[in-house]
Amino acid sequence: MKSLEEISTLLAEQRKKLGIEQKDMYMRIGMKQQQYQRIEAGSDVKLSTLFRVLEGLDLELSISPKEHKGHTALTEENLKSQNQVPKSASLQDDEDDLGFWFGSEEK
Repeated sequence: MKSLEEISTLLAEQRKKLGIEQKDMYMRIGMKQQQYQRIEAGSDVKLSTLFRVLEGLDLELSISPKEHKGHTALTEENLKSQNQVPKSASLQDDEDDLGFWFGSEEK
């Protein structure tokens, strides 16, 4: 999905497919018709509100990386196959900095 418009269209289609009116969303998720109507019109919503709506419409959120032609996803397996180590694996705590951050540094 690339836009709020696509998401709102999907929500409206699913609601209709389930045979639910906008006003019925109050009974399903406690959201008034006017508020829900704005969501289907493409209004920006908080993530927590989106989760409520998805639950009421028997949908779930899925996030996946974009597919780029000619590019593979940057995964730990790909890095290992290229004999590279991910930055997170090579980071070490600097013991001299720990005292500064956690207040045990001698004064």
